Amino acid sequence: MRTDDFDYELPDELIAQAPAEPRDSCRLLVLHREDGRVEHRTFTDIVEYLEPGDLVVVNQTRVMPARLVGRKARTGGVAETLLLRRREDLDPLGSMWECLVNPGKRLKEGAVVEYRAGGLLAPEGAPVVLTGTVVDFVEGSRGGRLVRFEPVGGRTLDEAVHAAGHVPLPPYIQGYEGDPEKYQTVYAMHEEHSAAAPTAGLHFTPQLIERIRERGVRWAQVELEVGIDTFRLVTEDDPRDHTIHTERYHVPQSVVDAVHEAKASGHRVIAVGTTSVRSLESAFEEDAPAATPPLVARGFEDVADSAATTGRGDIVERVDATTSLYLMPGSTFHVVDAMVTNFHVPRSTLMMLVSAFATREQIMEAYRQAIAERYRFFSFGDAMLIV
Repeated sequence: MRTDDFDYELPDELIAQAPAEPRDSCRLLVLHREDGRVEHRTFTDIVEYLEPGDLVVVNQTRVMPARLVGRKARTGGVAETLLLRRREDLDPLGSMWECLVNPGKRLKEGAVVEYRAGGLLAPEGAPVVLTGTVVDFVEGSRGGRLVRFEPVGGRTLDEAVHAAGHVPLPPYIQGYEGDPEKYQTVYAMHEEHSAAAPTAGLHFTPQLIERIRERGVRWAQVELEVGIDTFRLVTEDDPRDHTIHTERYHVPQSVVDAVHEAKASGHRVIAVGTTSVRSLESAFEEDAPAATPPLVARGFEDVADSAATTGRGDIVERVDATTSLYLMPGSTFHVVDAMVTNFHVPRSTLMMLVSAFATREQIMEAYRQAIAERYRFFSFGDAMLIV
């Protein structure tokens, strides 16, 4: 297995630069793992593929205004900071953050950056509302820094971040000037914890969710705080040499109970987005007594080390846990039976995850068809349902 196996050529014009309007009017490619069959539909048609008793699980995380652009206090040079994770283990007051910085080589320990209200495009004379001091490097991370932030002018830290920060759209989206709320799911929680959106969920509208519920499909929410690996490609030749950074996640007992109920009644767990997949599969504990029936996802029943043969393993509650779960071909899925996902960046861990859930050959053929059919790719693009 090589990283090149998960590469493909994508014309630039197929990278979506704005969301579909309305959200659920985007296209939906349906991939049937059993025989590799592909269907081309519209996202609202997803209801037809859901059965009463199924459980849909979404990631309710909300994107924070994590992109801060300021100037270095000593030289006046532009510096960009992307907030990734609050390090309360280092500062209980919450002023210490793990960040990506640019330019990384020039922001060494002790460097101070000043951020103004409105960011770099602030009008002349806009007040400095926040300062950031580089405290240390993040081990094993290119451009990763620990930064201590201090609000200015009597603001709280959250107030200062909101005054200076912007929602961090991915770098392949250029010049988007639409409503930043379009980069949030309609079911996002109030608290802001993520550096990027769980984009597979951007396609749902309140009306579509209501139709799904009316069909007798249950709806549940987990949270995974999307972090650094959304922005990193696999650069190693062998993808097994790549390391995924840890992300915080929460799987409440109510979701555990709903999974058990769906599985016991012979129905499916359908994860919306790779972050929901990783949350549910991270919450599977191999040493726990096996659930009844044993938790083995559809399509993975013949895996020799599954709960069905070992008598061990179950999904358990996770509160404020961390995961670095890396799913690639050869990985076993215990909880997730189907997934909704977007079309992913070449050579990414997300390409490897969907190739583990289906097969690499099925995914590459589905992508070939999507390109031929002129689907829109990446965060604001169209969707795929893998069943």
